Amino acid sequence: MTENTYEILRARQRIEKSFASQSMMSTLGAELVHVELGFVSIRCPLLATTQQHHGFAHAGVGFSIGDTAAGYAALSQMQEGFDVLTAEMKTNLLAPAKGDYLLAEGHVVKQGRRLVVVRADVWAMHGNAKTHIAMMTGTMVPVSI
Repeated sequence: MTENTYEILRARQRIEKSFASQSMMSTLGAELVHVELGFVSIRCPLLATTQQHHGFAHAGVGFSIGDTAAGYAALSQMQEGFDVLTAEMKTNLLAPAKGDYLLAEGHVVKQGRRLVVVRADVWAMHGNAKTHIAMMTGTMVPVSI
């Protein structure tokens, strides 16, 4: 096993454990899809209980899974003994969230010792069609645990 493969496996185990403890993700029915160093994706069904008044997924659902995917992307590059908290997250809503499910892809833009700049893209998936519904940029702060 190469060192990079070991790091990815270690990050995935750490993130899976943390993800399983998040009641918000459980409430939304979200699932962890993919973990790499600096990249995490999360899938979330469009539930009747998370719709807004026009029948689209509430923007809070897209924000929640986008923020979580970006945070875990940052965590995937943290050394043991550290976690991350969101310091700020800007969200641009691009289209209504309608389809079969949402997919959030979180990326690390720049890793620093005190701040981690992240990006998340949230997509509404309907069959083979993919609609970009939100673009997010933010800052994560490493915290010792």
